[in-house]
Amino acid sequence: MAKIAIVTDSNSGITQAEGKQLGVYVLPMPFDIDGQQYFEDINLTQEQFYEKLTGDADVSTSQPSPDAVMSLWDDLLKNKGYDEIVHIPMSSGLSSSCATAMMLAQDYDGKVQVVDDHRISVTMRESVLEAKWMANQGMTAEEIKKKLEENAYNSSIYIAVDTLEYLKKGGRVTAAGAAIGAVLNIKPVLTIQGEKLDAFTKVRG
Repeated sequence: MAKIAIVTDSNSGITQAEGKQLGVYVLPMPFDIDGQQYFEDINLTQEQFYEKLTGDADVSTSQPSPDAVMSLWDDLLKNKGYDEIVHIPMSSGLSSSCATAMMLAQDYDGKVQVVDDHRISVTMRESVLEAKWMANQGMTAEEIKKKLEENAYNSSIYIAVDTLEYLKKGGRVTAAGAAIGAVLNIKPVLTIQGEKLDAFTKVRG
């Protein structure tokens, strides 16, 4: 039976410590905060991130560098004895990290299978756990990829936000729209279904 490594990124909500407990590998997502680069759960905790965000810091996100991705893959295949890798990044509709990983995987002769199951956060985490279970059952990396992508759209996330401020910063709503929403006390409920973040409904209060 092939030994298969399961790799994801911290958009799954899986911390470095939890990844070790689960037997999966987690690439930390990079953040640029006021011109300085941080890595989630490496030199920036979730609590510190929200503290900086609410402190009006200039925050932007990025994808893991190709070197970071390939270094992890190479270590797993060459040094840790894995035969294949199932790599589960966040949805291709929300980040270019999936497309980058797919391009990089072309140089690995099928040993790295990149899954685009159009998920993020709790549903992405569920995909990682399912992949680990399937690997333990003896499925190949290619079989795991196929199964996860078949079930890609069988999940939804609903998000209620307390303020429109950060949606305005990210360009999801206009400054005028955010101002009107604040005056009228309108709070949107958002949904992530497959490839995009979209409005589900709006509520007052």
